[in-house]
Amino acid sequence: MAVTSKRERALQVILVLLGLSTAVANLYPLVTSFLAGLRPTGATAAPMFWTMLATLGVFLVLAARNPSAHRSLIAFAAWSSVAHTAVMALMATQLPNKRGELLAGVAVTGLGAVLLFVFAPRKETSPIH
Repeated sequence: MAVTSKRERALQVILVLLGLSTAVANLYPLVTSFLAGLRPTGATAAPMFWTMLATLGVFLVLAARNPSAHRSLIAFAAWSSVAHTAVMALMATQLPNKRGELLAGVAVTGLGAVLLFVFAPRKETSPIH
C-alpha cells in the first residue's frame, strides 16, 4: 500500500510541475505576442498552439487531485509529448541554425513524456471471483 501511495504522490507532483511549466511556458509567449501587436499576416498558428498547450497544462494540474480518474488525459499528455518530441527531433536535423533550442525542447518534452509513462496510474483490474 505504501508503494502505491508514494507512486501516486510522485505522479501528483509530476502533474503539477509539468502542468504549471506547460501553462506558463505557453502563456508567456501568447501574452507577449498580443502585447507586441500580433499581426494576422505573421505566424498565426503559434498563438493557437500556445493556447492549446496552456490549456493542457491547466488540466494536468487539475488532474493531480485524482490521477486515476484522469488516465486518458495523462495518456494524451504523454503521447502528444512523444509526437511533439519526434517532430522537434526531425526539425533539429533539418534546421541547423535552430538545432540547439530544438534539442533542448526534445530533452525537456521527452523527459516529461517518460515521467508520465513511468508514473501513469495503472488500469484497475476487477477482482477474480
